[in-house]
Amino acid sequence: MKPSPGHTILLVEDEIHIAQGLIFNLEQEGCHVIHAATAHEAWTALERMDFSLLILDVMLPDGNGFDICRSVRERDGRIPILFLTALGDEAQRINGLAHGADDYLTKPFSLTEFLLRVKRMLERSDWYRPSPASQDVVNFGGCRVDFKEGKALTLQGEIGLTDLEMKILRIFFSREGEILERSELLASVWGLSPETETRTLDNFIARLRKYFEADPSHPEYFLTVRGKGYRFVSGQ
Repeated sequence: MKPSPGHTILLVEDEIHIAQGLIFNLEQEGCHVIHAATAHEAWTALERMDFSLLILDVMLPDGNGFDICRSVRERDGRIPILFLTALGDEAQRINGLAHGADDYLTKPFSLTEFLLRVKRMLERSDWYRPSPASQDVVNFGGCRVDFKEGKALTLQGEIGLTDLEMKILRIFFSREGEILERSELLASVWGLSPETETRTLDNFIARLRKYFEADPSHPEYFLTVRGKGYRFVSGQ
């Protein structure tokens, strides 16, 4: 996996032998793991630390992972959450996703699949997490985006930016020149399944072009890569 440095994972799992195996393998891949065997321990850890990913069991001695997931999601809509549980019927999976989880893996599970899912979730979370060297202000094409103030100076004047607009702009700016696939953007920004058929992303890109392009029908910065997704180039 070899995720970027600084990934700290909260593993909430009351079956010690399972937890020990997961901790060993995640740490072999470069992650730092905090283990909680109860809901109380999980809440204590969440109050004291920030995490890159939560891995939650559902059935806990003093509570359940659904409640933890729902409460965390009310405070943070971006942190990836993976359920790892023996409750594998469709109703339980839907319940987990409805509470705000990004993925759901049932026991017994393939360790290789588990590590791949964790890798993908950490990669997506990195897209919107600004690096230490990231800029609070980005200038391109006569426009200016100020993430600290949540505002942008566009060709039509100054506007306020929504959280979703800032999230997707962070992704585009931090990965300038790269092709960002539709499925990955839908999952990272909106938490939607890659298989979801929706015009949400296309409408959102159209809005960004209206803000920042001199001619939205012939964009210079927010480009469409036919059959794949979108790409941002600053032209500098």
